This record gives sequence, C-alpha cells and structure tokens, in this order.
Amino acid sequence: MRIAVLGTGAVGRTLAARTAALGHETRLGTRDVEASLASTQETRDGSGTLAQWHANHPDVRIATFADAVDGADLVLNGTNGEATLVVMESAGNLAGKVIVDISNPLDFSQGFPPTLFVSNDDSLAEQIQRHHPDAKVVKSLNTVTASVMADPQSVAGGDHSMFVAGDDADAKAAARALLEEFGWRDVMDLGDLKAARAMEMYLPLWLRLMGAVGSPSFNVKVVQ
Repeated sequence: MRIAVLGTGAVGRTLAARTAALGHETRLGTRDVEASLASTQETRDGSGTLAQWHANHPDVRIATFADAVDGADLVLNGTNGEATLVVMESAGNLAGKVIVDISNPLDFSQGFPPTLFVSNDDSLAEQIQRHHPDAKVVKSLNTVTASVMADPQSVAGGDHSMFVAGDDADAKAAARALLEEFGWRDVMDLGDLKAARAMEMYLPLWLRLMGAVGSPSFNVKVVQ
C-alpha cells in the first residue's frame, strides 16, 4: 500500500518510519523539500534534523504535500493543527482519498497549557471534510503521543483503547486495518465524524494527565 504522511514533525516522522518498516511505500510530505532538508531545526523526539532523520530512514521518500498524496491509498495527516487546512489545500486532489486526521486544534497563543481554537459544535476533522467533501476523513490516533501511536505495545503491553470516527464505513475499515498493523487491539468505533469533537476536546485532559504521570507515554482503556 502507498501511504502519504503529511508533516515532518515528531508525529509525521514516527508514523512514516513505522509504515515503511511494515513494508508500505511511504512518502513524507512537506511544503518545500529542499528547505526542509536544509533546516537545522530539530524535533522534540530526539531524531535530529529532517536530513539526519532521513539518513536513518532512506526508504521513506521526502516529497511535497501534493507529490506525497498523488497515488496514495491512504493519507495520514500529522501536521500541526493550525496549519492543517492550509496543508490540505496544497495537497492537490483529495477526491476519494482516505484521510486519517491525527491533528489537534491546539492554540498556544496564550502560552501553556494551550486552548482549543475549535471545540464544542465543530472539529478540525469536520472542517477538513467540509473543505474536501469528496475525501473520506477518519479521526484517529490524536489521543496519544506519537511513539504510542506507532507502538501501542510500549504502554501496558498494548492493553488500552484507540478510537475511530468517520462518516464512511469503508474508510474507517481501512484506518482500522492500519491501526491493527501498528498493534492496536482495542479499537472503538465512536460513530460519525461529529465524534471527532469529543476526541479533540480530550486533549486538555490528556495534558493534565501527562503532568500527573510525568510522561506522555500513557493511554486510557475503556472498561465495562
């Protein structure tokens, strides 16, 4: 399967490395390939600059957003929430594409902890769907840190919950299949894309939990 991962930060790099390791043809999308590879900026995950990361993952092709999406069977949106809609506009033709939206509408303009610039009666995932009505948007993976997204076994042996939401059953099935490849065993379908509102509004609680446990490597498990 050909997978496009949008965003070269910690989320994008982690998911691109994981999908490539699973044998998928993976393209990591960025706005300007040359500028991104020349950048000296390092991500918080310790993988260094993008050029350093790419040297360790030569099987992942670095491409523009549009080139990454072209011909992709599945698109993973790992971009910063504030840039998401702009990135999607520059990604070219998204008609028929399954887009797994991992972004969160975090607003750091007033410092930390961030607030949400979309909440309650809308979500970033729904905005993507409205801007690209012919795409098939699925919300998932936004409720855990990047390393846990790609390797759920790293927390409690994988005994915890992940969520999906979307309007298209086949798109959700495709997203679930990839989650299961990552190692997710407890994947809960929360219904249509409006459920993304609750998934995104979980982030303020996630930030408090991170402070309480002293690490971003945790998750929740739904029990009955």
